Amino acid sequence: MPSISHKSSRRYNPKSVNMGTLIDIILTNLPSKYTSAVFNQDLSDHCLIACIRYGSAVKRPPLITVKRSLKHFCEQAFLIDLARVSWKDIDLIPSVEDAWSFFKSNFLTILDKHAPFKKCRTKNRYSHWFTPDLTALDQHKNILWQTAIASNSAHDMQLFREVRNQYTQSVRKAKASFFKQKFASCSSNSKKFWDTVKSMENESTSSQLPTALRPGNTVTTDKSVIIENLNKHFSTAGHAFFLATPTPPTTTRPRLPSFSFTQIQIADVLKELQNLDPYKSAGLDNLDPLFLKLSAAIVATPITSLFNLSFVSSEIPKGWKAAAIIPLFKGGDTLDPNCYIPISILPCLSKVFESQVNKQITDHLESHRTFSAVQSGFRAGHGCTSATLKILNDIITAIDKRQYCAAVFIDLAKAFDSVNHHILIGKLSSLGFSNDCLAWFTNYFADRVQCVKSEGMLSSPLAVSMGVPQGSILGPTLFSVYINDVALAAGDSLIHLYADDTILYTSGPSLDTVLFNLQTSFNAIQHSFRGLQLPLNASKTKCMLFNRSLLRCVNEDPKANQLKQSFFNYQT
Repeated sequence: MPSISHKSSRRYNPKSVNMGTLIDIILTNLPSKYTSAVFNQDLSDHCLIACIRYGSAVKRPPLITVKRSLKHFCEQAFLIDLARVSWKDIDLIPSVEDAWSFFKSNFLTILDKHAPFKKCRTKNRYSHWFTPDLTALDQHKNILWQTAIASNSAHDMQLFREVRNQYTQSVRKAKASFFKQKFASCSSNSKKFWDTVKSMENESTSSQLPTALRPGNTVTTDKSVIIENLNKHFSTAGHAFFLATPTPPTTTRPRLPSFSFTQIQIADVLKELQNLDPYKSAGLDNLDPLFLKLSAAIVATPITSLFNLSFVSSEIPKGWKAAAIIPLFKGGDTLDPNCYIPISILPCLSKVFESQVNKQITDHLESHRTFSAVQSGFRAGHGCTSATLKILNDIITAIDKRQYCAAVFIDLAKAFDSVNHHILIGKLSSLGFSNDCLAWFTNYFADRVQCVKSEGMLSSPLAVSMGVPQGSILGPTLFSVYINDVALAAGDSLIHLYADDTILYTSGPSLDTVLFNLQTSFNAIQHSFRGLQLPLNASKTKCMLFNRSLLRCVNEDPKANQLKQSFFNYQT
């Protein structure tokens, strides 16, 4: 709970020296980091109150990375070598796996020649204020230091000290100027202000491996063991909620017209390649977006052939189904694997391909109004703002009618990781997807693997047999299809979904009626989620009551508290 420091908020009043006021207060959950100050001024009989935050920047060790060296890279020579490859031969290869190997080996051979891998030691990677001029001055200082040590000359040492002092002053000025501009740009945006404050202390989420981990009852400090255990933890995230006999709820919908994939055009692939973000990381295939973007005009044709071959064979190259996982610490106990989230990096070309596939299936589903009207996640023209406005309007309308309104904010545990592929394929079939499409999606989910990658280390691959692929383009759309029919179970209550977040709410003239209707609807929603193997996170699922004179949590009302307890009577 935030603490209120009355001492720090009490002001000195020059006109009433024996009295104090509490016009301003300071709220913080870290009182040891703050102190207060009061300033006299002539514009008012009250003094200005100020708050000083103490903190020091975390000095992080240099980051050793392996990346492609562009020191001798010549774009023109690179493109000339690529143009000499007989890319049209890819049309003669019947196997999508062999066609992918042909493209990858030829592209990487030329890329390795012009931009070979090199180990790099990166300093100040969190300091955006560290300019190229400072880098040059730092290098000059280091050269003078080495010269002074080698010569043992007082003159050389004096030169080093002068440049060292110049470097120190330049660093201070650059840092002060950078953050002065950052704070000026914050204006009245409090979130942006505090994000800037935290960035001064380098407290950004670290992607480095923890120094120790507790996968079970024992703590290990061996990094090779840590990386393997993190991979095992991430790959089995959805298995903790596996139900042996899933019974997906049956829904009655008019069958949609049959859907089949259409051939992808070269112009569409070329546009996708030209729009790639060159600063994104490469996947395990080592094909950097930067070089695919540079060579888009040359490789767009063979890549298009590769994509269309995948449709014909209902097969996806296995290399496109391998994900590199970067563990990020999200806060809490550094020893607990649950306090790390996986960031998935997929091969660049797999995402380009999925973007084209996603466009085709989204156009089909949207043109037939398949998605529920109460789903605002991952849809064009919908978003968090529209969902919030809809829910607020419904609640305020009920309050204006002097009715009670109750809502349940439903949180699902590991929703995206718990998607059952068999159930999802069945839903795609009910939406008119052809047998060839279903075979393609079956292959899309099959043989998926992931490896944890960090600090130059790579874990052994582990199979991923559940969930939609994290970091993929198709994942959000497929998840929306998976839970699309959940809204039909709401009954007399209202419901709204934003991706995997759900709010169930209803209103009425009496509290008993409202709670009864909400309980009935929630029982049906639980049954629907259970059939999809999506269990609720009881600790994060909350109930709230609203009316004209109060806005209170369930703990303040005995009847609502009883409702809460019955909500969490969710059997697995």
